Amino acid sequence: YTKYQPDKVDDVPKMLEKYAGKEEKLFMALVKKYGPEPEDPYYADSDDDDDLEGKVAGLSLGAGDKKKRRGATAKQVTAADTRVIVQTHKRTKRKAVTTVIGMETIPGIKLKEASKAFSKRFAGSSSVKDAPGGKKEIIIQGDHMEAVAQMVVDKFKVAKDSVFLDIDGE
Repeated sequence: YTKYQPDKVDDVPKMLEKYAGKEEKLFMALVKKYGPEPEDPYYADSDDDDDLEGKVAGLSLGAGDKKKRRGATAKQVTAADTRVIVQTHKRTKRKAVTTVIGMETIPGIKLKEASKAFSKRFAGSSSVKDAPGGKKEIIIQGDHMEAVAQMVVDKFKVAKDSVFLDIDGE
């Protein structure tokens, strides 16, 4: 927070107490919101410079080597492209909705069928809506953020590191 939100530095102990036992989720949410943790200049080793030069020399842009994919192969999604974000938004005093963004990046999943599976599992309404940016999102009635994330991992076979919980909902 010192670099990105200096006014929130005093709130760090309170936030750590609130997310005790869930530090990994908190850290993932902070990395998602602010980017990766900056490298500490005091721990940077000068021995790695030779390795870095070798790695940079081996890189190529490869813009002319790759052909543009067409047809059915263009629609194939690789596991690296999969990224599912689960958010909870408060509507009124006690009402909440859970939003799942990025389910269309999972190969072989139809959003309507996924929405039905969420409806059955959480005994509430769920629907597929258009999200900003031309993507689709699944909206589930109720606050089920962690259970939805677990269901995405278990039922839809998504890697755990591809599912992100948006704690703030922003």
